[in-house]
Parts: sequence; structure tokens; C-alpha cells
Amino acid sequence: MFEPWGILVILIACPLLGGLPLIAWITYALTHKQLSQVGTGNISVSAAFYHGGRFVGILAVLSEAFKGVAAVLLTRVFFPEGSHWELIALIALVIGRYWIGRGAGTTNVVWGFVVHDPLVAIFVSFFAIISFTILQSRRVVKFGVLLLFPLFVALLHISDIPRIIAAVALAGLMGWIYKKIPDDLNLPAQEAQTESQAMLEFLRGDRVMVSLDEELNAAIVGEKAATLSQIKRWGYSVPKGWVLAPIDDPQLLTEFLQPSELSPLVVRSSAIGEDSEQASAAGQYETVLNVTSPQALQSAIAQVQASYNQPSAVQYRRDRGLNDTAMAVLIQQQVQSIYSGVAFSRDPITQQGDAIIIEALPGSATQVVSGKVTPEQYRAFVLDTENSSSVQLEGQGRVPQALIKQVAYLAYRLEKRYHGTPQDIEWSYDGQTLWVLQSRPITTLLPIWTRKIAAEVIPGVIHPLTWSINRPLTCGVWGELFTLVLSNSFSSRGFSTRGFANGNRKAERALGLDFTQTATLHYSRAYFNASLLGDIFLRMGLPSESLEFLTRGAKFSKPSWESTWENLPGLGKLLKRELSLEKDFKRDYQKRFIPGLSQLAQEDIDNLEPSKLLIRIDFILELLRQGTYYSILAPLSAALRQAIFRVKDGQIDNSVTPEVAALRSLSAIATDAKQILLEFEPQQVFEQLKQTPEGEKILQEFDELLQDYGYLSEVGTDISVPTWRENPQMIKQMFVQLMQGNEPQSGAKDAINSIFAGKRKRSFIQRRVDIKGRVTEVYSRILAELRWSFVALEKIWLKSGLLKKTGDIFFLDFDEVRRLVVGEDSRLIEQLDELVELRRSQFVQDSEIIQVPLLVYGNTPPHPLAPSALYSDQILQGIGASQGQAEGRVKVLRNLQDVPEIDRDTILVVPYTDSGWAPLLLRAGGLIAEVGGRLSHGAIVAREYGIPAVMDVRGATWLLQDGQRVRIDGSRGIVELSNDLRPN
Repeated sequence: MFEPWGILVILIACPLLGGLPLIAWITYALTHKQLSQVGTGNISVSAAFYHGGRFVGILAVLSEAFKGVAAVLLTRVFFPEGSHWELIALIALVIGRYWIGRGAGTTNVVWGFVVHDPLVAIFVSFFAIISFTILQSRRVVKFGVLLLFPLFVALLHISDIPRIIAAVALAGLMGWIYKKIPDDLNLPAQEAQTESQAMLEFLRGDRVMVSLDEELNAAIVGEKAATLSQIKRWGYSVPKGWVLAPIDDPQLLTEFLQPSELSPLVVRSSAIGEDSEQASAAGQYETVLNVTSPQALQSAIAQVQASYNQPSAVQYRRDRGLNDTAMAVLIQQQVQSIYSGVAFSRDPITQQGDAIIIEALPGSATQVVSGKVTPEQYRAFVLDTENSSSVQLEGQGRVPQALIKQVAYLAYRLEKRYHGTPQDIEWSYDGQTLWVLQSRPITTLLPIWTRKIAAEVIPGVIHPLTWSINRPLTCGVWGELFTLVLSNSFSSRGFSTRGFANGNRKAERALGLDFTQTATLHYSRAYFNASLLGDIFLRMGLPSESLEFLTRGAKFSKPSWESTWENLPGLGKLLKRELSLEKDFKRDYQKRFIPGLSQLAQEDIDNLEPSKLLIRIDFILELLRQGTYYSILAPLSAALRQAIFRVKDGQIDNSVTPEVAALRSLSAIATDAKQILLEFEPQQVFEQLKQTPEGEKILQEFDELLQDYGYLSEVGTDISVPTWRENPQMIKQMFVQLMQGNEPQSGAKDAINSIFAGKRKRSFIQRRVDIKGRVTEVYSRILAELRWSFVALEKIWLKSGLLKKTGDIFFLDFDEVRRLVVGEDSRLIEQLDELVELRRSQFVQDSEIIQVPLLVYGNTPPHPLAPSALYSDQILQGIGASQGQAEGRVKVLRNLQDVPEIDRDTILVVPYTDSGWAPLLLRAGGLIAEVGGRLSHGAIVAREYGIPAVMDVRGATWLLQDGQRVRIDGSRGIVELSNDLRPN
């Protein structure tokens, strides 16, 4: 039992020993400085030397050396000397040092290894001293040691396999930590304690010049240099270059480079904040070409540095609210250009479409950006598939077409690399190589707003009142969930390697994220902030396609183990919420939602005065806040579980979903009605049913259905849309059409019968789908009560003359409604008619826009253009959402104001699908939707009834015409077009 107890002691005591903040205590006791709040925030030996001075640093070394030695000696109490358990103890010590103590643990390992294996320690120390003296590179020495010490262990102890494995694991752990935490030796030595400066300058390797071959930190060398270093490491051609940080002395660099007539250099600015998403600073700072001597290089560096303080540059920063920071200088080999130019991966003028704009000229790129010469202009479209790619080009000139296509593909790929952020690229061609001289975000096209999610969550044209309620609720819940993950990660301390790598992260990675900017309205439609969401997912370490997976069921690659480890604490809290979702919802369902809805149902809202109605609305909003949490987390949980366990859509039973349940009830009632009325007039069905007791029973069942599902509407999330209870005409029409139609298709009938058989699969995933259905019901009921409250308030104001037309209240925001109820804003009352009319006019104008763009770049979108299909002339591509094939004639339906006659030859084409659209699918032959994925309302209903469906077909309601014959494949997500446009 001695060894098991030893293992237990090592695994518990060593991490605690490593996490003991001796350095922090020593530094604070002697200098009253808290290392966690200065510099990098890293609590390390180098930080103690930097901020506390030599004496504090020596004490810090002794304290950490004590830990390493103690861990090894503690192990020898339980295991033989030299055992591999000594290395495992050091691993446990380093984990505690990193996780709890906020340091790398280098000193712990060095001194612990001296005690563990002095011979290996001597060999490795000899290599470190010699290599650093020659190379003056901490990065080479640091990672070289991590390669060598496991190798020496293997050579000297070749038969001790556990020891070799432990040494490799310790080296791997140290290497991973080095990439995760900041290196205090990257801080300016001049700002350190006086007695420590000489040592820090030596250890910094200040004599080593920083080049674009290294991983650079934009916070130190500017976005321009950092971006070029990143592009170079990706494998693109970037001219060789060196970076002079703001604190560096240019003397060494000018002595080393030795420019000449045969090897000229270009000196460029790389100011902190330049070429960022916040500001391009284009043309604000100097660039000096054709530098051909050391003296000219020194002069050019000074000229570029001085340009930072030019009045125009200072004013530019002030106008954009940018802080005055510092100027780094980028020196590169000058390309002998044959052709040069710029490329915009998105058109910055039209701000829409997929065109890549290229401007080019023979000679230097400076001619193009100077504005003194008119360049040749080209428009290019890149068509990229899994198997091939091609470039379509518009425009001709002296520049070879093949080169322009190569530039277009370069711009396309760089935008992809930067997660869809439009890029402004400066390029040059020397006859052999296409060089990237610069790449920066097109700031006028940021942020990027997307309809991909919003069109499914909040479809259609949105009234101000709906938006003023939905937006803060949705943004608030997403903000809470994202903050939960981001603020509890192991990497919150930041990380740094040689070359100013990656920089220092904030203590909380959620800092700086404004979740109120998650969504906005363009063209009176909801758009989500793709730039913000992309930033969030990158901070979470998730793959770039995460957003597509979470919202539309697209393919999702596994995140790296590194990012999973970083976010483990936050992900653990999120997982805890997911696991407790069912229990939490049942609790709130019984204690909050059911009592709350019952209380609302018992109130006679038609007899409440405005102040009482406002109290009722506030009560509903409290319920809605909690309901919004579940309405986001429940679908997310169901989607994640279905993807993880690879459960097919056909194996999921969605009968708890309100629209599915309503359709089944409606279908069953229609079947019973057909048995009573063997012959009937479609316009007289309800009158004929009244004539018999059996018919009266059918009508009673129909009324009960309206009572049960009357809270549903055409758009479940929009309170401005009348509910079924208010406007039952569409349900009546569908009821009649069901009575006129034939039995459902065999596949659908089998599916219905199997479900009605009552043997539902109560699986791990199915329970989440059921919760999702119940959440949808509760959320829809709360929204319906909210709508009815506003309608009751509007009736009072219509009677008093405060409002003029039915529906006017939905053109106010909620704050304005509150102020009108209180009655203290006389100015608002005076301007009310004009305000409502102005918003109504804008709403009508936006409603007439048939096709809004999928993506909007920037905050001032232009009038949308007609969509262009980038597929073949005869095929549209979407997401296959319900299996099967169907051929029929198109019926484009943009709203539910007039329900058309539908049969099995009808292929419905809709802008989106929500609960209110569900009855239309009951008799259609197939479905095409402009937005949505496999988890949308339309997809679920289509699968339930065996109807092929293709979602996310961009511009479908515009490209397809009534009567056109199409063939859809719901498995492959294909829509095949026919030239036959004849009406039925």
C-alpha cells in the first residue's frame, strides 16, 4: 500500500506546492507590487527581477528552486531514487504552477532535474550556455533544451521506458505552456528596475533582429508587420523583411542590412493600430522607396518615425478616437515590379455581391495607391468547389489575364483565411513571383452582418415594437452564455513566445465584447453581427465553421485539444447547464411558467386600464426573459446531442413541437369530417357541418384546436403578427383543402401511423427534442399573451384618439409605449402621428424589397441588388433537409395573406418557414426555402410528412417563377430548373 499512497500524495501535494504563490508574496512584501496587476500579469522569476529588482529576483529563484527540489525529495520518501515518479512529480508541480500559480515552472523543473539526474542536467546546461552565447536567441535555446533533455534521458537510461516517457511528457507540457503564457523578457528592458536592466537586456537577446519569419505581436510591431509575418508563415510570398520596434535602436539593423543599388530596400510604417479593423490609416504615414545606402536607411527610418507625429496623422487618430501609441518601422527588400496593383476581396463601393475588384498597372504599386495614375480595373468572380476552382473575369487591358486571375484567387483565399473579413491587398509581380506587399481589413465594410441565422430566428419584416423587445432579450442571453465560456479559461493570462508572439490577452477574454451589438435591423429585417460572433468563436478556440454548425446544421470539425483545454473551466460550466437543462426547465415550468400563464389567462385584459396593462406587460417580460434562455439553450442542446451521437433526422420524433401536433390534430379532424360530409361545397363546409349533431361535434373539436393552438402565428417570434385565434381564416382554408385532398403519401402515412402507435424512442437525444418542443410551446404562449396585451392597450388609445390606425402601436418601441402610458412626455405625444407615419412609410418601403442580401457589409447598407446565382444555369444548390425527390410546378409564396390552392404537383417556394407556414406543407409536393437548415420548422414538418425539402437556396423567390417546372432532390440539396414557364 506504500506506493499507492505515494502516488496519491504526489498527485495532490505537488500541484498545491506548485501553485503556492511564493514569488507574489515575496515581491509584495518587499516592493508592495502585485505582479498579477503589472506587466504581463505573469507571476514568474523574470517578472520578479523586472518589477522587484535583483534581490527580489534572487529570492524568487530560491523559492521556486525549493519547490522543484522538494517535489523530487518528497517522491523519494515513497519511491527509489531516480524513479520515473520523480519526473511525474515535476509534471504535477508544473501543472499546479501554471494553473494555480500563474507561471511556467521553468525554475522548478531546472532545479528539480539537477537533483533527479545531475548528469543530464550538466549536459543540457552546457548546450544552453554555448548556444545562447553564439545565437543570442532565447527561442532557439528554450525549445532546443526541450528536445535535448528527453534525448539525453533516453541515451543514458535506454532501458528505463517509463522514465523516457515521463521525460517526453514533461518536455511536451513545458513546450505547450511556453506557447500559452507571456514572457516578461519581451518587455522593454529600459522600463525594468535599474539593477536588473543589464541582465534582462542580455537575456532578451536584444542583438537579435526581428524578422517577418517570426510570429509577431501586433501590439508591439503594428498590424501591418504582424499580418505580413502571418501571411508569410501561411506560405504566401512576402518580400523578406525586418521590424524595428518602437523601443529598438536602429543602429544594429542599419549595419546589418547594407542596402545598395543592386539590393534596394523600402522603409514602411507599421504603427500600432494602423491597418486594423478599427482604422486603416491609409496614406497617413510615410513610405520611402529605393533606399540604397546605410546612411539613406538611417534617414528613411527617422523620416518614417517622424511621420507618426505629423499634424494630419495626429488629427486622423483624434477623429477616430484612437489612442496615441507608437510607430514600428518595417524594412523590406524592394520588389522589382513588372506589374503591380491593389485588390479588394469585396467591392467597397457597391458593398454587396461577390465581385473581387482589382486595379493594376505596369510598374510599381505606388502608382496605383498614389491616385496620380488611372489604373486598369477588373472585376473577378471565384467559383470554388471541392473538386475544382475557376475565375470569371470582366475587363481587359495590358496586364495579362492569367495574372489578374491569380490575383483574384489570392484575394479570395486571404479573405477566407481571415474568416470572411474583406481584405484590401497590395500586390506586385516581378515576372516570376506574385508578392503580397500588404493586406488589411476594408474598414468601411465592417462589421459584417448576416441573415443566415436571423432569417430563421426572426424572419420577415420587423416592426419597431417587436425589435425593441426581442433584441435585448436575445443579445442578453447569448452574451451570458458566451461570457460563461470566455471568462473561465486557463489561458486568460495570455501567452507569448520569441518574436513578440501573440501578445498578452486580457484577464477576461470576454472583455471588449459588446453583446448589445449582436444584432441590428437593415431593410427592417434582422441581421446578426458575424464579425462579433466570429470574434467570439475564435476566442473560444472553436473552428471557423462553428457558427454554420450551430445555426444551420453544417459540417463541424472537431476543435483542437489545445483550445478545448484552454476553455475547459468555462465549457464545464456550460456543460453543467446543459446537463441540468431538463431539471431546470421542469422546475421553472411548474413554479413559474404554468402559474404565470394561468394568472394571465384569468385576467380580463379588455377591461384593464393602461397602467394595469403596463404592469401586466412587465410581468410577461419577466417570464419572457427566462423563456428566452430556454428557447436558445434547448435547440442548441438538441442539435449538439444529435450531431455528437450521429442520430439521423428520421429517427427523431418531433410530435411535441406545437406546429407538428397542431397539423396532426387538424388532419385527424378533417378525416372525420370527410366521413360525415361525403359531398360538400368548399365554401359552405362549416355551414353544412352545423346541420348535423356529428358535424357540430367536428366544429367543437375544431374550436378546441383553435383554443389549444391559437397562440401560434405566421411568425412565432413576431408579436406584431396576428395569432391563429385572432385570424383563423387560414386554418379554415387548410381544413377545407385537407377535406378536398387525398390521403397523405404512403411514406408520410407510415410515419404518422408509426408515431400514433405510441412507441416513441425515449433516447438521450429524444428527451432533448421533447424539451425543445415544450419550450417552443411555452415561449409561443408567452409571446401571444404579450401581443394580446399590446393589442388591448392599442384599442384604448384608438378610442381616445392617441393612435389613428390599427397596428400603429407596433411602430413604437417599448420605451415610447411606457412613456405614453406614464403620460409625462408631452413632446412625444405631439410628434406621435408624424413618428408613426414615418416609420410606417419606411416599413412599407422595406416590405416591397423582395430580395434582401444575405450579407451586409458596414453600417450603411445600399439598396439591395437583385441576386445572382453562382451555380450553373439549370441548377440551384441548397441544404438537403428532407429526403426524397419531387417534380412539379413552382408556387412562389412570400406571405400568408392569400393561401393558394396546393396539390402534390406544387413545389412551394418561400422566403422562410415558421410555425404558421406548417399547414401549407401538408399537401405540397415539395418545399424550397431561401433560408434555414435541417433543424428549421419547415424541415421538421417536411420530414414528418415525407415531403422533399431543400433549404438555404439563395434568391429562390426571385430566381424562380410561378408555373416554372422544377425537380428537387431533398437528399443532395439540389433544385433542377426547367425552361418550361407555362402556367398550369
